[in-house]
Amino acid sequence: MPEISIRKENGGTPEKVPAAYREWEPFRAMRELMRWDPFAEMMPTWFGEPTGGYTPAFDVKETNEAFIFKADLPGVLEKDLEIKVTNNRLSVTGKREEEKREKGESYYTYERSYGSFTRAFTLPEGVDAEGIKAELKGGVLTLSVPKKPEAQPRKIAVKNG
Repeated sequence: MPEISIRKENGGTPEKVPAAYREWEPFRAMRELMRWDPFAEMMPTWFGEPTGGYTPAFDVKETNEAFIFKADLPGVLEKDLEIKVTNNRLSVTGKREEEKREKGESYYTYERSYGSFTRAFTLPEGVDAEGIKAELKGGVLTLSVPKKPEAQPRKIAVKNG
């Protein structure tokens, strides 16, 4: 990663800062804040490892015909996913299994997270809960929540009078 130099105001030596920190991204900061757990440091550890969890990030967009939910779920198998709709709540539950570590293997870092997760979303009025489609392809989960025909925008013709 390229680095940039930042000169201190008091005339000290410049510090090298990775280029990724040049620009502040408010949406990234908000996502990180939403994932922050102030009590995580107080949780017990097993075998000297933190007990962090796996929480996939979702993208949600609206089209004229549907709401589209996408999540990167690498390593999550179809059999380990459960998608439910109850009233106006869409919930996605699943788990990503930890890879087996063999004795004698040396890990220099172990940063990927594993475990169970649940994400829930409140659906707006006018969706067709019976028509929801789910696809897990290439590690990406795509949910299509169609709108009822009466909830879709329609064009009104203007007549010359």
